[in-house]
Amino acid sequence: MTGVLDGVLGAGARGSLDRAGYERLSGSLAECGREEFTGELRVQGRPGGSFHLRGGLVVGVESPGAPGPEALLLRSGRVTGERWTELVRGSGGRRWPEDELVADGCVGAAQLRVVCMLALQDAAFAMVAGRVEECERHARGEGAAEPVAPVGVGETAGRLLQEAVRKLTALDGMARPVRPERETPAVTAGAGAALRGRLLTPLRREVLAAADGRSTARDLAFRLGRGVYVVTVEVARLLEEHLLDCPGGPAPVRVGPLPGVEVLPRVPVPRATAAPFAAPASGPGREGAATQAPVTEPSGVRARADPADTPQGLPRREPGASGITEALGRGARGKGWKEFFRRGDEPPR
Repeated sequence: MTGVLDGVLGAGARGSLDRAGYERLSGSLAECGREEFTGELRVQGRPGGSFHLRGGLVVGVESPGAPGPEALLLRSGRVTGERWTELVRGSGGRRWPEDELVADGCVGAAQLRVVCMLALQDAAFAMVAGRVEECERHARGEGAAEPVAPVGVGETAGRLLQEAVRKLTALDGMARPVRPERETPAVTAGAGAALRGRLLTPLRREVLAAADGRSTARDLAFRLGRGVYVVTVEVARLLEEHLLDCPGGPAPVRVGPLPGVEVLPRVPVPRATAAPFAAPASGPGREGAATQAPVTEPSGVRARADPADTPQGLPRREPGASGITEALGRGARGKGWKEFFRRGDEPPR
């Protein structure tokens, strides 16, 4: 499946694909296919979701980032909410009353299969367009959940991911590329005349009527009961035609003084300058050199002399003034570096 990723990047994708996450997801699905795994592959990320497999083939994909088959069916108007509740009750509480829907005549069996396949592909696209952080397998009977609306004939993971990446690449190649979960489009002044005309498709009318400047393309897909990819493409086209526009971020807040409060001018603080050291009159070993005897503390640590009695000049460090001689023990002074690691009561060799 890495060849799919290489082909996409070579086709001029703009970097919206999470490469590390895609490799993680494709590797996990490829391993499930080789082992003919049956169970659930849970994907942690944004938006995340689950791949349901049977014998290594994908039979269902669910994600909070894409409407499920139930939402697609209810929003289509073929089934009302009240009738759906009755059918679910008649099926014994199943989330997807497929047999009851067909027997009731609300929708045909072929149409149900199409709805399930569209929801499966759209959920896979939503996960590939987002961020994949971790994949975890759960075999059947070991915590795996059953798919809500599985398809009869499974799909290979490679083909499913290839279709999702192709859709993402098509979005990146548009004049006004958008992401399903990022931009929040709003109608422009010219959208009113377009809505009054008769040249817009029903989907475009629905998108323009629902765009409020606070909803992303994914939010609009849930509200309209449409696929995330289809709605995102229409949003990009309407942006290109200037019927939609993405408002900018909030205006920066200007920080200033409170009303009625006087701001005093800043007064520079003079920097303290240290007095230069005078050159020493004489060095150690010379005649006339001033020598100050060290002061012995009650604890026995030799300290420096009083600074008031010390002549001006460069400070000179007295050996043992920091107390390290006493801390290391007798015999450590004047020896090599090996003496540092010797105990104080151990005689030098």
